[in-house]
Amino acid sequence: MNAKFPAQNAPVKLFRAALSGHCHRVELMLSFLDIPYETIELDMANGAHKAPEYLKISPFGQVPAIDDNGITLSDSNAIITYLEKKYNDGYEWYPEDPLKAAEVQRWLSVAAGEIAYGPCAVRLVKVFGVDLDYDVAKQKTDALFAVLEPILTTRNYLAGDTITLADVAGYSYVSHVPEGGVSLAPYPAIRAWLERIEAHPRFVGMKRTPVPTE
Repeated sequence: MNAKFPAQNAPVKLFRAALSGHCHRVELMLSFLDIPYETIELDMANGAHKAPEYLKISPFGQVPAIDDNGITLSDSNAIITYLEKKYNDGYEWYPEDPLKAAEVQRWLSVAAGEIAYGPCAVRLVKVFGVDLDYDVAKQKTDALFAVLEPILTTRNYLAGDTITLADVAGYSYVSHVPEGGVSLAPYPAIRAWLERIEAHPRFVGMKRTPVPTE
């Protein structure tokens, strides 16, 4: 058990939707830090994320959210940063060095921007039938991968040669982008990066959905 998590504390509650990459991002961080947690599935189809009690935890009615023994927090990137700061096991998931920290922060912004509007969006269309412009999302995905591929030929992880919060934030939607109709076959460096993350001894995966056929 993580030394920073007192034995008498209850597990962290993770409010989630099982197929959400944003939620998986948090579950990955919880597992990497060896923090005891329990998942609470929200029936979003029936509006559980808009219920008054849940809005007290997540004011925008979004998943994920956590309850860490009375401390509630929403937004996936905010949550993984909080978990790292509170339960860091000595490894620099978010480096102290100013330049290295800035590099990690840049990729957290990419996760909330280019990844959300590219790999996340194509999957929303294909898996959930969300009414988004698929062609625009596909173009954004291709543009993102055109940047990622050469970067990942020069380093093992997004922010350097060691795994950080940047990779936790970036992994889920890039890994599951084939479910959005985008092949990873042309991107060997991206695929190798994903495999390095998956090789972490505390890695936990997200349930996969069928890859659409043309």
